[in-house]
Amino acid sequence: MRVLLISEMANPEWVSVPLEGWSHSRAIQRLVDAHIVTHVRNAEAFRRAGATDAEFTCVSNEWIAAPMYRIESLIRRGKGWTTAMAFRSLPYYAFERAVWKRFGRAIRAGEFDIVHRVTPLSPTLPSLIARRCARAGVPFVFGPINGGLPWPAGFDRERRREREWLSYVRDAYKLLPGYRSTRRHASALIIGSRATFEQMDRRYHDRCVYIPENAIDPDRFDETPARPPFGSGGEPMRVAFVGRLVPYKGCDMLLHAAAPLIRDGRVRIDVIGDGPERAPLERLVEQESIGGGVNFLGWVEHTQLQKHLGRAHVFGFPSVREFGGAVVLEAMALGVVPIVLDYGGPGELVTPKTGVAIAMGTREEIIGRVREALGALASDPVRVERMSRLGRQRAFGQFTWDAKASMVREVYKWVLGERDKPDFGMPLPDLEQADKHEAMSA
Repeated sequence: MRVLLISEMANPEWVSVPLEGWSHSRAIQRLVDAHIVTHVRNAEAFRRAGATDAEFTCVSNEWIAAPMYRIESLIRRGKGWTTAMAFRSLPYYAFERAVWKRFGRAIRAGEFDIVHRVTPLSPTLPSLIARRCARAGVPFVFGPINGGLPWPAGFDRERRREREWLSYVRDAYKLLPGYRSTRRHASALIIGSRATFEQMDRRYHDRCVYIPENAIDPDRFDETPARPPFGSGGEPMRVAFVGRLVPYKGCDMLLHAAAPLIRDGRVRIDVIGDGPERAPLERLVEQESIGGGVNFLGWVEHTQLQKHLGRAHVFGFPSVREFGGAVVLEAMALGVVPIVLDYGGPGELVTPKTGVAIAMGTREEIIGRVREALGALASDPVRVERMSRLGRQRAFGQFTWDAKASMVREVYKWVLGERDKPDFGMPLPDLEQADKHEAMSA
């Protein structure tokens, strides 16, 4: 296969979507003959990471991207993800125009068997290339796309504090040029979450394949970290929170839930991250008289995260609106047992054997359910050890970038007519059930 990978956001030295774009695209290159087209801002980072000029091409849209980014930064001030996506639509149109100018002739000439847009991930940013690929008779693969998770009921205060004003009229993105055309002309739509699938118009469901958005680089987690035991000698169970300290991440709910257990000496919490909520969280710790059992580590470089997260037995992450949840996979890869909300991406990554997925509810209900889960785990070190082992197996067996690229290759085979539509399960089943599920779907 000769594949053109469109990865506007792809950078090995950044985090979040750019790191995903880089990792996913390079994993695909290890399996098929693929060429990456990315933004010029990523060029030097590509080269420093070992990519050769023959493996990628850079295009630029800085004439519009730079001024739009400055305006966006002034308005957002680090918040308002929906607003960010609105400001990025025009620059992305310009990016794809530059891509077509550079590769349109080669696509029409049949030099590529497939064109695959890997990033951006947002379903709100359509592709103008999909229609042109269809006219050229070249399959266009769109995704993974992930996003659009509704704000849960009862969290409007957090929504306003996050400056998510446009989320109230979020469906307006369906009026953007190319929205329907992208879905109509795509040969395959790779869906990164159940929520995204549920929001997809039913007429396109036959072209949807579920592949989770996130994965891990196993080289970063090749050793099981040494953790002190808990329980037998009165040692507390160590719990870690990782993330920006902003309202929707739910660190305050974790601290409220753990407070009685901390005062009893059964739990200790490390808060890894920083943000505008740090001062209120520190006041909460003081009010609850739990300062001796809570440690604020501040911001930690992504390359150093495993060293700090790996000291924990449990990962407490009651975020109320998480699209993907890459850090949940990183915790599992380290053998740290996740407690997450069964809403959005995190709830699709853990299984009852590898973590605890808490039902969504009011703040008070979530706090009570997280407290119950923490108490149950703190009383059962054997269960924690078993879930830790199975979590690592799930992460390394199903959620590496190479495993994800292998799934994508099956999608390529499908759109080229070489196999039936793949079905990996939604969400991915436990490791021992995965092969059986794929065999049954085939």
